[in-house]
Amino acid sequence: MKTAELRKRDRKELEKQVYDLKKKLNDIRFKFSSNKLKNVKEVKDTKKDVARILTILKEQK
Repeated sequence: MKTAELRKRDRKELEKQVYDLKKKLNDIRFKFSSNKLKNVKEVKDTKKDVARILTILKEQK
């Protein structure tokens, strides 16, 4: 996700997206622990997306 795209969204959308990404991250971690995850980089990318969105939310305050 690009930050420019995220900045155009409203606060509710961003909060929902953070919730969904955290849920996805939980699922990814579960798959990783059971050795079913093929793309390990997905964990890092998801964490970065969450951080990006949280940074934008704090900037909007």
